[in-house]
Amino acid sequence: MQEIITTSTTRRHENLIQVVQSYYQLTKPRIILLLLITTAAGMWLAAKGEVDPLLLAITLASGTFAAGSANTINCIYDSDIDYIMERTRWRPIPSGRVKPRHALFFAITLAVLSFTLLTVFANLLAAVLAMLGIVFYVGIYTHWLKRNSVQNIVIGGAAGAIPPLVGWAAVTGDLSWAAWLLFLIIFLWTPPHFWALAIMIRDEYKEVGVPMLPVIAGDEPTAKQIWIYTLILIPFTLMLVYPLHTSGMVYAAFALGLGAIFVKKAWQLLQSPEDQKVARSLFKYSILYMMLLCTGMVIDSLPVTHHFVSALGNNFHSWMSGAVAVISSVCHG
Repeated sequence: MQEIITTSTTRRHENLIQVVQSYYQLTKPRIILLLLITTAAGMWLAAKGEVDPLLLAITLASGTFAAGSANTINCIYDSDIDYIMERTRWRPIPSGRVKPRHALFFAITLAVLSFTLLTVFANLLAAVLAMLGIVFYVGIYTHWLKRNSVQNIVIGGAAGAIPPLVGWAAVTGDLSWAAWLLFLIIFLWTPPHFWALAIMIRDEYKEVGVPMLPVIAGDEPTAKQIWIYTLILIPFTLMLVYPLHTSGMVYAAFALGLGAIFVKKAWQLLQSPEDQKVARSLFKYSILYMMLLCTGMVIDSLPVTHHFVSALGNNFHSWMSGAVAVISSVCHG
């Protein structure tokens, strides 16, 4: 890593609001939102739909701090390639608005806050998992894999799959098979999601020497990998229903409907792997897919949903019994 900032491109803050905005940008808030949604889904499933509001708020705040810390360190490490790419040149560090040492102090502060809050208000397991997410994202993905391996996003995707484990552990203090299945679902979802983006900005990755799959293998092999991972993903999402019985039929309807659209879009990309519009459509949908899949988990876990499904089942059973009785009487009459 090297700092490539010239005097001619260095910018300065003019007021406190701009300072806050720069440090806020370092955390990459748009990425954090999806991580928080998966964390909340893990908590709702673990709590069977009855989450302590205070624990939820503290866990999500801690998750925000942990993810913000990891993203800030990522910005420090990648400041050299961010400066090369026009799209990222005006980020806080390459533009000179924030010095790397100040950003590092900011990242450490966020990590300490995250660990402290989770340890005090949740448990040590949740806190350790949050720190593990930072270490994996920074050490394994950013430092080791991103610039050296075509499998960078596959292995590195494990970092983005840790938040639901944090959420589950915060509620229960342990990790069940269902928690690990949530981890696996996000782990399998990450390659189709990120490789669709990589197809869109392949030339930028090529310019800075990052060996993303479309750069090394091309769009067609990447589209095939996206198709394969998507086909593998969908059955695993249904394992929450069977054999784990963690979720019910409401979630199953979400998983099947959303999965069918995901498969369709992956198939469209497989047919036109170099079509940027198709790749963009898949990328945007992959975000919506994960958000709605987690929403389905939450809705399915709520007690009111269980009561509604149970009442609906009882009414259907009564109706069927009545229908059978009528048919039987007619046949014997």
